This record gives sequence, structure tokens and C-alpha cells, in this order.
Amino acid sequence: MQALLLIAQSIALFVLIGRLLPGRRRRPPVLPIEDDGPPRVSVILPTLNEVQRLKQCLEGLMKQRSTVREILVVDGHSTDGTVGLVNGATAHDSRVRTAQEPPLPRGWVGKVWALQHGLEQTSGEWVMNIDADIEPAPGMVAAAVRVAEELNLAVVSFSPRFADMSAAEQWVQPALLVSLLYRAGAAGANGMAPPSRTMANGQCFFARRDVLLAHGGYAPARSSFSDDVTLARYLARRGVRVGFLDGSQLFRVRSYESLGEMWREWGRSIDLKDATTQSRQTGDLLFLALAQGAPVIVVLLWALGVLKLNSLTTCALVIVNVVLLLIRAAMSVAIAGSYEKRRWTFWLSPLADAIAFLRVARSSLARPRQWRGRFYAT
Repeated sequence: MQALLLIAQSIALFVLIGRLLPGRRRRPPVLPIEDDGPPRVSVILPTLNEVQRLKQCLEGLMKQRSTVREILVVDGHSTDGTVGLVNGATAHDSRVRTAQEPPLPRGWVGKVWALQHGLEQTSGEWVMNIDADIEPAPGMVAAAVRVAEELNLAVVSFSPRFADMSAAEQWVQPALLVSLLYRAGAAGANGMAPPSRTMANGQCFFARRDVLLAHGGYAPARSSFSDDVTLARYLARRGVRVGFLDGSQLFRVRSYESLGEMWREWGRSIDLKDATTQSRQTGDLLFLALAQGAPVIVVLLWALGVLKLNSLTTCALVIVNVVLLLIRAAMSVAIAGSYEKRRWTFWLSPLADAIAFLRVARSSLARPRQWRGRFYAT
């Protein structure tokens, strides 16, 4: 049994190293820039009862200068004062306007339907769809235009800076984030990866409008609960240049209000099953079990004396798992810049890796029935 585990984990180790090596050439975080360009970008902001976190998002968007042509809030018939908040913003900035989401068609996820409707209502050369829980930095949109054109990307999304997280969240959430990095690998200098490993972040997703329309808009991800990755991989498979870059200096995000909410809401889509073939997803789960879930357990058993170094196989097994844990520690250093205030629990997040694997596995077995206040048939 130990010999089989050793062989499997050794293979997983080499696969992991191969996936992470392109990260040596990764670009530094994209920086905001002074915005004085022509009005080229339409911002689409889907909302559904977002009054508690929408204000900072709107204020950040209104600080974007001339590059932003319009800010379209597509509301899913909120009942909590969201529309009133948007109307107040419109009084201060005529670029802000509201559109009510049409009735949700069967087979569509609400956010994706709102984005599709917004795409049809906008006219900018570029489209940026963002979530209500982000706080944009001044110059965010202009920076997105510049880096997309510099790298000749038709689609690019940006990773965030996580803010205002509790100690418990900073213990578990980084482990979930690393599970994504292990599966997708590190993007290279231009932010691109093979289509099957392409990643995206729907909190800040930027694309040429004509390219989106030529490929059906957001419709290819209509039924996906990981719509950002589903759409990015769909476009990448069709030859579109799709990138994923570090946006930790462009916006901050407080997606969830507690560990429990993060566990439920993000956990529902963390498996990426809507963006991955069944065979690859099965392989990714096995890979996560070997490369992320098992090492802390094996090393802990050795440290407690349960696993004794009484054979060459056992010694080799412990060495492989120690190396995997060292790589995991290096990943904590690599993602540290994505957290605004790192608590001591952040550095202990490798101890939550087995828990993160179980959450990914659990999510892989069931399709969500509820998402952001809407209920869906299974």
C-alpha cells in the first residue's frame, strides 16, 4: 500500500512542478494608471439585493475617468433598496444607468442572463463585467485596457486582493484558493495557459465586445455556476487569446460575510465541474488528494510516530510528502500579496488543505440548488 501511494504521489509531485514552473515568468501585479483615454469601455454590473455592499463598488466605478463610457447596472428585481442606491448614483454621474433583467429563461443562471442582457444594451469597444462586492481603485479600467492591448489579449480577467477576512476565513480560504492553482497551474508572462487549464475571475472580467458577440456573448456559459472559467475556456478553445493576471492592485473584494457563507457560496463552484470534462475532473480530484490533501496527513503521522521510518519505502514516502509541503509553503508566500491583511492563521492554511480537498470533492458530487438568492431545478 505504501509503495502504491509513493508511486502515485511521486507522479503527482512531478505534475505539480510542471504546472507551477511557468509562474517563474509571471507578470507583477497590474497597476492602476492615470485615465485620460477616449470613452471605450462599457461596465456591466449585475445585481440582486446588493444594497449592503454596492455603495463602495459604485463609488469606485464613478472615480474611473474618461475611459469608461457607461456603467450599466442590470438588476434582477431587487427588493432591498439596490435600485434606489443606483438611482442616487445616476444623479451624480450620468454614465450610471439601470436596466431591469428580463424574465429568467429556463436553463440560464441568473448572473449569466443579466450579463447577456447587459451586453446587448451596451455599445463600448470593450466590456468589463464586475461583481457588486468589489471596490475598484481609480485607474482600474484604464489599466485593463492598456495591459490587454499590450499583451494582445481579447479577454483578460484579474485576481483580487481579499480584504476584511476573519482569522477563520484566512485559515480555510487560502487552502481553497491553492486547490485552484494546483489544478490550473501558473500562467506565464502573458497570463495565458492551455485552454483546458485557463482560469478566470468573474469579479473583474474584461473582453472585446465584438469578440464576445461573435462567440454568442455569455450564452456559452448560460447554465454554469462557474461561468467565468466556463466562458474563458470556451473562448480559448476557439483560438481567442485569453489571459489571467494579478489584479491585486486594481481592486479589493469582500465577497462573503463569514466563514460559513464562504464555505457554502464559493464551495458550490470551487470544483469547476461546469468548466471541466468529467474525466479531467476525476483526474483533478485524484491529483488534489495526492498533492494537496494527503501530505499534511502523512507528515503529521510521521511526526507523531505513527508512521515509522523502518523501510526505504516509508522513508521515500515521507520525503516526497515533505517536499510537497514545502511547495505548499512556497505557494503561501506566492499568494500572500493577494491578502490585504495577513493574519497568523494565513500561514497555517496548509493545515486546512485536507479540509479544502473534501470541500472540492463534496461540491463535485452535487449540483447547486440555490445561488445568490435564486433557486434552480436540479
